[in-house]
Amino acid sequence: MIVINFKNYKAGKNVLNLAKKIHNKNVIVAVPAVNIKEVSEKTKLKVYAQHADYKTSERSTGFITPRSIKEAGARGTLLNHSEHKIKLREIKETIEECKKINLKIIACASNLREANQIKKFKPFAIAFEDPKLISTGKSITKYKADKLKKFVSLLQNTKIIPLCGAGINSKEDILEAKKLGCKGVLISSAVANSKNPEKFLNEVS
Repeated sequence: MIVINFKNYKAGKNVLNLAKKIHNKNVIVAVPAVNIKEVSEKTKLKVYAQHADYKTSERSTGFITPRSIKEAGARGTLLNHSEHKIKLREIKETIEECKKINLKIIACASNLREANQIKKFKPFAIAFEDPKLISTGKSITKYKADKLKKFVSLLQNTKIIPLCGAGINSKEDILEAKKLGCKGVLISSAVANSKNPEKFLNEVS
């Protein structure tokens, strides 16, 4: 599984332009909320939101609710990314709300303790990422291999998919992630900031 987080590297028509360069239908793309509908309708990709807010009231101005992203065409959402951390209680409540409407959650964890807490809420997947390695080009598979192994072992005997992210920028990094027991990777700048994203994606597909 390859999850590509567009972050806000791209905006407006450039979001759809990048999405159209991704030809592997099994790839998940996490796009800005304002682009979910367009990317869902104009590509065959699995589209996720980058975040969802736990709000059940219709009077929730400015919040990105699970129902709103579901209606826009999202199949799931990232949650608790290191650039958008939320409290553990909010993670639990958001996962519960998303499950009610069949939205899958990829919850991010910055350390083993957090991963162990989040697994109790049974998200679709947990992505282990070291914030210090994000966008550095220093892959978590090399610099935090021991912690990755421990993370994977935490999810043994569960149905939660173990993913990893931070600094992953090559086919070798992805293969190493698999060797360490991860079932996929969360990447961003290797695609979103690439002058030739098709080349990278062809290499790792």
